[in-house]
Amino acid sequence: MRIRKFFRFLLPLGIVLVSILVVVGLVMVAKGKRPERVETGGQAILVEAIPAEMTSLNFSVYSQGSVEPRTETTLVAEVAGQIVSVSPNFISGGFFRQGEVLLQIDPSDYETALLRAQANLASRKARMADEKARSEQALKDWINLGREGEPSDLVLRKPQLAEAQAGVQAAEAELQEAERDLQRTRIRVPYDGLVRSKLVDIGQYVAPGTPLGVTFAIETAEIRLPLSGSDLAYLDLPSATRLDRAHRVPVTLAADTAGLGGRWRAEIVRTEGVVDPSSRVVYAVAEVVDPYGVLGQSDQPELIVGTFVRAEIQGLRADDVVVLPRSVLRPDSTVLIANEQRMLEIRPVTVARAEPRDVFISSGIEEGELVVTTSMDAPIPGTRLAISGENPAPSNVAGNGTEGAVATTGVDQ
Repeated sequence: MRIRKFFRFLLPLGIVLVSILVVVGLVMVAKGKRPERVETGGQAILVEAIPAEMTSLNFSVYSQGSVEPRTETTLVAEVAGQIVSVSPNFISGGFFRQGEVLLQIDPSDYETALLRAQANLASRKARMADEKARSEQALKDWINLGREGEPSDLVLRKPQLAEAQAGVQAAEAELQEAERDLQRTRIRVPYDGLVRSKLVDIGQYVAPGTPLGVTFAIETAEIRLPLSGSDLAYLDLPSATRLDRAHRVPVTLAADTAGLGGRWRAEIVRTEGVVDPSSRVVYAVAEVVDPYGVLGQSDQPELIVGTFVRAEIQGLRADDVVVLPRSVLRPDSTVLIANEQRMLEIRPVTVARAEPRDVFISSGIEEGELVVTTSMDAPIPGTRLAISGENPAPSNVAGNGTEGAVATTGVDQ
């Protein structure tokens, strides 16, 4: 019993002593093999870089819109009658020349009215001649009778002569009206154009005000291009009243619609002079000469009215700027530079313009300097860099990482 109690007391004490010895031994071993810190501050990070190139250019502003005719006409009958002839060109999509008769309304009634007006005018002129002769004869009779003083207007038949003259003027007005009505039986348009829609045909009776069709001129076409306030800052646009050719702005149009693709030259000829109240944009109007190429004024591909086009507008001139990918510009308007010693610099720059793909730097970068294009999350100025593709490559190069200089620890073997 005593031995059992002795072991119950001695066993826990032995376990504690053994544990202390083990810990002491481990500490002594650890002191004998302490790791040393290895500094790697000279390690270079492999990055991509591009040389800065100075250039001069015109900024481009992009917009879009639909091609529309500058002049469009809804043809309406001015006289009543039956349509007796229709031009072969008066069809949807038909081209016609200036002054060509597109429709002929039955002119017989109006030819009769013209003859009646001519006869009435001749009668009124004869009466006026008769009254004039009577007035002259009355003056001669007054003189031959030796009467003193001036004869009265009644004696000289001046009221009757004035009435005859008024009758002639009325007859002339009736004649002009009859001639105009006869001319209105022939439907013409005062420009070279194209028929958008045809609403009547031969044999149909029309009354004054009846729509006959819709046509538009093909001499020029226009595209309304919406521009925001930021776009206007890079353009020198003609005002709504300054329409001289010297202030027109070149535009390049492009379309990718199936069967309607191509590129066209155009010019901005005016702005609409107002800000759209709903979208807060200003519309500039670009003009294309001879869009269908049928007037001999253009050698460009056919540009069909209604085509949706993208527009590249030539903007203001910029000299000595560096064009870089948009991704190299940091949020604080700085870029990363690899200097001549291939050390990292964080350089503030002046941005002339930033686009979705490119950024235009006007100052802060010199010609030939290497701009780092590799993304670095936490760049540290002075970090050694190795430029990809540059020879000779540094002997101690880190992988294409996103941090600056690093330090590692190792254990002596």
